[in-house]
Amino acid sequence: MVRSPWQRLEAADELPLADGDRVAVVGGGPAGSLFAYFFLRLAELVELDVAVDLYEPRNFERAGPGGCNHCGGIVSESLVQVLATEGVEFPPGVVQRGIDSYVMHMDVGDVRIDPPGHEKRIAAVYRGNGPRDAAVTDPVSFDRFLLELALSKGAQHVQRLVAELEWFDGRPRVRCADGFARDYHLVVLATGVNSHLLASAERLGVGYVAPETVKTFITEFHLGHERIERSLGSSMHVFLLDLPRLEFGALIPKGDYVTACLLGREIDDELVRTFFAAAEVRACFPGGALPLSACHCMPRINLAARGPAWADRLVMVGDSGVTRLYKDGIGAAYRTAKAAATTALLQGVSAHAFARFYGPACRRIDRDNQIGRFLFACGHSAQHLRPARRALLRMTRREQAASGGTARLSGILWDLFTGSASYGDILRRGCHPGFGLGLARHLALGAWRDPRPLAVAARSPLGA
Repeated sequence: MVRSPWQRLEAADELPLADGDRVAVVGGGPAGSLFAYFFLRLAELVELDVAVDLYEPRNFERAGPGGCNHCGGIVSESLVQVLATEGVEFPPGVVQRGIDSYVMHMDVGDVRIDPPGHEKRIAAVYRGNGPRDAAVTDPVSFDRFLLELALSKGAQHVQRLVAELEWFDGRPRVRCADGFARDYHLVVLATGVNSHLLASAERLGVGYVAPETVKTFITEFHLGHERIERSLGSSMHVFLLDLPRLEFGALIPKGDYVTACLLGREIDDELVRTFFAAAEVRACFPGGALPLSACHCMPRINLAARGPAWADRLVMVGDSGVTRLYKDGIGAAYRTAKAAATTALLQGVSAHAFARFYGPACRRIDRDNQIGRFLFACGHSAQHLRPARRALLRMTRREQAASGGTARLSGILWDLFTGSASYGDILRRGCHPGFGLGLARHLALGAWRDPRPLAVAARSPLGA
């Protein structure tokens, strides 16, 4: 007999949840809040009465570090549409600015890249309530919106700092910094990789190993709405510069502020100074002068999973387990949160149940990241070869100037910058014979001819 997808598994060895059980979700960012939302929505459908405590000590209505979640805050249009089908629709004020194009900057020139078909756009959001000293507005916080969504489904917000995970009498125990402790039938760790709780989970001895991480840099500059419109417009500005260890640099306009993000291998103060001293970066600011930074941080991000993101009665979602390499962390939080919630409700909370039904979602992301590493290695090589940079510029400008043509490179760059498509899909398009021939032609031309004489080179980065 074929089992209905909504029929719960009752095998005792899979540790099925029962009426009256309690679940702890540690971390109220996108992964934790979305897990609670999907878990409680499904629990209602299968008529299971389970309590969910969502531990999050930060106040996402506060500006600055007290409400910050250390993220660039980019949400792709494809994810916005997917969330809408799940009943998650952004209210007015959450999106700080709609980004309708990218401007790619290199030492050989710059070019504006419009979305393929002029349909794919991205949204810039604040994970907290803006940078330090920002004027508090309501509503503004993306994370607060998702947290309230989880609370609307019945989750209880526990505004305490979890200090330690313990194991007691066959079940996980959450112990808080103020001495409060409670046992649970399932603990969901959704704190991200900058939390000490990942080390606590490793000390449980259940087989969990924290992900490999790398340091990044994020800062906020106050420019004001009008100056941002004049200097950056509604474009996200990305920089492919010949700097060691730098994979990607970007300026993201948000309201009255500009968020700067640097991704790469072990970002340090020297690399940050070198990046902001580059002429291509300074040209994006009025008068070429950088304003004072409102706030900055150097958080770590998940670079690669190093083991299973689950054990009996314990599961990691989002950055605590597996996420997209460099891009679309919020999208990965959505996918892992939903898969883990569905597994816990319908299959059980044993390590075996998570391995069978949650594991495939994690492995898909991990396999795709392997392809992503190859793509970024190719991009990194091109980033340090002037003829390759000229070829990228020539080909992208040709595609953007043409009307109705096949913009193969532009589409690949758009999806690499936004994370709107899987790395596997990007690689398949990159293997198309037409793309390879076109790129080879422009590589040959770029080896001896400067692209600036092209007519489209006179086009403003902002499309004016």
